[in-house]
Amino acid sequence: MADLLKTPIFKDETKAREWLEARVWPEGPTCPHWGNADKAKIKALEGKAHRSGLYQCAECRDQFTVTVKTVFERSKIQLTKWLAALFLMTASKKGVSAHQVHRMLGVSYKSTWFMMHRLREAMRTGGLEPLGGKGKVVEADETYVGGKPRGHRRGIQQTISRSELIKEAWAKKTPVVGILERGGRVRATVITHPVNRKMAQSYLRANVDFTKSALITDESWLYGGIDKELPHGVVRHKSEYVRGTTHTQGIESFWSILKRGLIGTYYHVDAAYLNQYVQEFAFRHNARKITDAERFASLLGQVEGRLDWYVGRDVQEPS
Repeated sequence: MADLLKTPIFKDETKAREWLEARVWPEGPTCPHWGNADKAKIKALEGKAHRSGLYQCAECRDQFTVTVKTVFERSKIQLTKWLAALFLMTASKKGVSAHQVHRMLGVSYKSTWFMMHRLREAMRTGGLEPLGGKGKVVEADETYVGGKPRGHRRGIQQTISRSELIKEAWAKKTPVVGILERGGRVRATVITHPVNRKMAQSYLRANVDFTKSALITDESWLYGGIDKELPHGVVRHKSEYVRGTTHTQGIESFWSILKRGLIGTYYHVDAAYLNQYVQEFAFRHNARKITDAERFASLLGQVEGRLDWYVGRDVQEPS
């Protein structure tokens, strides 16, 4: 990894910009405001009065660079730093903390935290084709993040029982629902607490091909009645974990990697930002069969049109 970070695109601003242009504009410069790709109507502005990589569109008269309408837009941080941070996030199997990137790149912690959340926004997989299909099996499950019982001393001083502390902690947990296509992709999102059947099943309908897929879940009441819409296998964890091909080991493996990253790499994640971290781990899982360089290039293909993100905007009931 250290050797790869020594390549020119991570050290030279001009080479970084040219490299990004070649991937964002494979057919040549395109105006992000009007979509104009006519080379005769797009002029590269040169000279001391203009910064490198600046273009002007003859249609709308607006000036633009390759970073306009991407996660890099309006950032004073060097593009080389952005690309290095992007590479570190895609190459680190269980994630990399903002403090670690801050130390490696020499960018302030506050700026690094901001960069990494913008890049997580680019890792989103929503709006794609449904999971499953002819002869495919999908696994669905939910997990709860955070909310560990705290304050043993407080419990002693205020005569609060252990069961009350656990109940209090449970109320603070953040639910995450996920769907995994065996041998393929995973999709997950944070939803509101408490989870109910309508929320869980509406997320399934929005993300699974119900006409050709088979569904495997645990015995949770959230999936009751779903067998009327598609084949539904149930593994009863009170007495078994695997029964032939009926199991949820795939999605539970994803939960394990997610929680290991949250606990071992990030330590503490605010519930308002949790969904960004979930999307980061889902992106890496879906790109697990390609090289670090290919994963890096794949994320660059998703940086357009993803400028804005809002705290907690995904913590809501799926439509």
